[in-house]
Amino acid sequence: ALETLKMFEKKDTRVKSAAATNLSFLYYLGNELAQATNYADLAVNSDRYNPAALTNKGNTVFANGDYEKAAEFYKEALRNDSLCTEALYNLGLAYKKLNRIDEALDFLLKLHAILPNSAQVLYQIASIYEIMEDPNQAIEWLLQLISVVPTDPHVLSKLGKLYDNEGDKSQAFHYYYESYRYFPSNIEVIEWLGAYYID
Repeated sequence: ALETLKMFEKKDTRVKSAAATNLSFLYYLGNELAQATNYADLAVNSDRYNPAALTNKGNTVFANGDYEKAAEFYKEALRNDSLCTEALYNLGLAYKKLNRIDEALDFLLKLHAILPNSAQVLYQIASIYEIMEDPNQAIEWLLQLISVVPTDPHVLSKLGKLYDNEGDKSQAFHYYYESYRYFPSNIEVIEWLGAYYID
């Protein structure tokens, strides 16, 4: 894929931008941030209105820990394409990292309206409600999430933990036990179940 895309580097601006965008993404997936950054810069310089190129550039900046600057690239991508789902999602994550929780929630809820069955979006919304110390909302979103991915042991154990914190031992047992069924090696879950049986 890299060799094929490199053949398009010398073509006209739009083709060059598309090829550089894809090359940047491939290098990013391979955790080669320096190369990903070079191609993200090339893609943005070739076509400043390419939302995918701006999102990739934001991703490379995000990976280096500059969440504020990453958020600027994601916002610019959204100005060029208001339905760029990757930019919306990553902007939500950037604001979460910056502890701007209300803004993170706004962008993730917008994305949820576009992608109502996205497991990642549902999980992030639940996570934000947990940060906001609203366990009822967190539980509500996690319940939606397990309707999409019913066998995820991590989500099931998180539901168990939230119900346990709320004092609902029977629901906590149900979700911890389900988590154990799908992934019987989680020590935290085994400890909780052992303590529950002792009680």
